[in-house]
Amino acid sequence: MSSKYRVLIFGASYGSLLATKLALAGHDVKLVCLPEEADLINESGTLVRLPVRGHTTLVEIHSNGLPGTVSADVPTAVDPADFDLVVLGMQEPQYRAPGVRDLLDKVATSRVPAMSIMNMPPLPYLERLPGVSAEGCRHCYTEPEVWDHFDSSLITLCSPDPQAFRPPEEGPNVLQVRLPTNFKSARFESEEQTAMLRELEAGIDAVRIQIDGADSELPVKLRVHDSVMVPLAKWSMLLAGNYRCITPDGMRPIKEAVYGDIEAAQGIYEWVLDVCRSLGASEEDLVPFSKYASAADGLESPSSVARALFSGAQHIERVDCLVKTIAAQKGMRNDALDQIVALVDAKLEANRAVPV
Repeated sequence: MSSKYRVLIFGASYGSLLATKLALAGHDVKLVCLPEEADLINESGTLVRLPVRGHTTLVEIHSNGLPGTVSADVPTAVDPADFDLVVLGMQEPQYRAPGVRDLLDKVATSRVPAMSIMNMPPLPYLERLPGVSAEGCRHCYTEPEVWDHFDSSLITLCSPDPQAFRPPEEGPNVLQVRLPTNFKSARFESEEQTAMLRELEAGIDAVRIQIDGADSELPVKLRVHDSVMVPLAKWSMLLAGNYRCITPDGMRPIKEAVYGDIEAAQGIYEWVLDVCRSLGASEEDLVPFSKYASAADGLESPSSVARALFSGAQHIERVDCLVKTIAAQKGMRNDALDQIVALVDAKLEANRAVPV
């Protein structure tokens, strides 16, 4: 490894997966989280379980004893200027929370480069997409003002393709990977900052660990792409699967959302690909429906957005609204997407009507 980087990650749940991969490659990672989570992580470390090809049981990676370090702290105790890279790993509505919002603003003013692993792209990233009016998309964000101080050249988007969850019977320092695919990041505008991402990519790629006495390669890599369109390939997956888990009668697993009416799922998937193409995406930037459908066949649980919505959440990531809005800027619309947006709007309105 040619450089050792200090990386700050917002969020200790999904963020612990990337943190573990970075620490395996020798980098030092700080997770931003709740006080009780920070205490647990600093005392006991994190534990990530993931499937590895050729092994019938999940492989466990403890953060303690890795070449790099994983530690945690609360938002008010962190200075972004102490880090080389910031990773935004919380869901979009969480950035409005007290403390988190203040820290996000410090990230913007520190001018430390930030890579988002949210499904919902940070508002400034939209400024990097040709022909998209970021201003016209502000209504899709829970509190768009939190992004106002960011320089779009210092922010990039990484598609959070790996699927993972916190086992409910275990502590918040445990994460289990269900689908061990890769993180796919767009480059930064700066060559220097992109070179840092490529160093991180190479370091993660080179990691081997001993499993049953043999050097083994771990899944879940970081892939850095020159195209700003690559992370947008996730939009088709979200609209064909994750948001279609939401029905008027409740939620359903992603597999059922896709395979319950595969023609409908493929129809909206292909339409969202067309939206991406209208922005300039090439075929190499996108993922064919057949590949997504194969992965969805193993997703037996409802999506996180559906679970949040039916647990009473008053704010969720609105990728559905964002895609509809960007499509409209290109003169495109889709009845199935309109129905999803209307259904989510109605459910959120009902949730907000319930006294807290």
